Amino acid sequence: MADRSPARQQPTDFAWSAENQSWCDAQIAKFPAGRQASAVIPFLWRAQKQEGWVSIAAMEHIAKQLDMPYIRVYEVATFYTMFNLKPVGTYYVQVCGTTPCMLRGSEDLIEVCKDVIGPQNHITQSGNLSWIEVECLGACCNAPMAQIGDYYYQDLTPETFKDILAKLDRGEHVEPGVFNEGRHTSDPEGENTTLTDESIYQGEQAKPITKLPNTDAA
Repeated sequence: MADRSPARQQPTDFAWSAENQSWCDAQIAKFPAGRQASAVIPFLWRAQKQEGWVSIAAMEHIAKQLDMPYIRVYEVATFYTMFNLKPVGTYYVQVCGTTPCMLRGSEDLIEVCKDVIGPQNHITQSGNLSWIEVECLGACCNAPMAQIGDYYYQDLTPETFKDILAKLDRGEHVEPGVFNEGRHTSDPEGENTTLTDESIYQGEQAKPITKLPNTDAA
C-alpha cells in the first residue's frame, strides 16, 4: 500500500502567489454561497502546481479559504494519489509498472531509476529528480513509459531513459513523446500492412444508393 503520510518536516505557512490568488477568487465566484468546498480538489491541485507538493500549511490555508473543516481537506489530499504529500524533485518521474509496461521492460526502467536517482521518493542532490512506481498511466500502446512532470515519455529503453534522466538532472530540456524512431505516435511499428489501397480514401469503391429498401411491414 502506498505511503500517504505527510512529510515530517513541514513549512510554517503558505501563501498563494498573486496570480494564483486571482485564480482562486475567480473559482470561488463560480459556486453558490455555502458551496465553496466543491473547489477543494482544484485548489489542492493549484497548490501543488505552485509548490510542487501539498503541505499541511497549504491544506490549512485552503480549509479557511473554502470555509470547511481542515480534516475534510486532509481527507481529500491523502485519498487521491495525484497529490504529493512530501516534497518531490523538479522533475517528478512516475514509472508505470502495470502488466503491459512490465512485459515490455518497466522493471529495467525501475533499475535505471535506482541507479541514477536512488530509492523511491529520494531527491537527487541537484533537487531535479525524484521517482516513484505507479499503476497504469493509460499509455499501454507505447509501453514501457514514464510520466515526468506533466508529460509522457514513451517507448523507452534503459539506454534512452538513462539519457533522459541524466539530461534532466543537468537542467536540460528533453522533448516528451515517443522514443522509437520506428513508429509514429501509437501506430504499429514499421510500414502499414492494412488499408493501403488509396482508392478507399477517394470514394471510388462507394456505390451510390439508387433506391431505398422497402421498410413497410409485410
